[in-house]
Amino acid sequence: MNSVAIPRLWTSRSIAHTSPILDFLVPALSYPPKSRRYVSTTSSTTDPSPSPQQDGPPKRRKPLSLEQRTFLDSALRVNQAGELAATLIYTAQTPPLLRSHPHLRSLMQHMHSQEAGHFSTFNALLARHRIRPTLMYPVWTVAATALGWGTAMLGREAAMACTEAVETEIGSHYNGQVRVLLGWMREMEEKGEEVGDELRELIGELKRIRDEELEHLDTALGEDSREAKGWPVLNTVIRGGCRGAIWISERV
Repeated sequence: MNSVAIPRLWTSRSIAHTSPILDFLVPALSYPPKSRRYVSTTSSTTDPSPSPQQDGPPKRRKPLSLEQRTFLDSALRVNQAGELAATLIYTAQTPPLLRSHPHLRSLMQHMHSQEAGHFSTFNALLARHRIRPTLMYPVWTVAATALGWGTAMLGREAAMACTEAVETEIGSHYNGQVRVLLGWMREMEEKGEEVGDELRELIGELKRIRDEELEHLDTALGEDSREAKGWPVLNTVIRGGCRGAIWISERV
């Protein structure tokens, strides 16, 4: 099966020489083999357990339309790009932020670990469905790193203002995707069509990831994100950049 090659951004050797505050970044950015395992869409060779008896005729399964497949390709591509950016933002923020605020180590580790997990999830989904990543990958890599480092150099409040702005847009973005997929599911059920496990699982994953992103938003607010100097400008610029990056990644 052909697979989507996800470029390796760093190796553990390239960051291992830095301060111990970065040690939690090594496993996520070195891409261990288990996070690169590609899942086949073919059925297992083992006999499945018998399904429970259902009343009435069996439901038919209708393949997704071209419009639906195009939506999913676009959605998964932009989600993967967004999680790449989020991981890189936290990676870049960590050194300057923890040098002046070492008590934030566990918080940064927690948020970075969750973003790295989201990134691995969408890497696997792109590979499973043979969806190419965005062609803007190199640009978003540089932009996210610069944004993370720049806001951290402005101070703790500015770094948290960055998180607030990004997660506000991302939370809304995931909500929109969940609404669309739930609409598909309701339509299938109304027509007596079978809702596949894969669609249900995708909706569940998007809800989980959305909730974790909104947790980061609440954390940023609790860490005085709105006390950052020039917060209105920071918030407007970063949110506008996020919306632009989403629009481009959905199409390119």
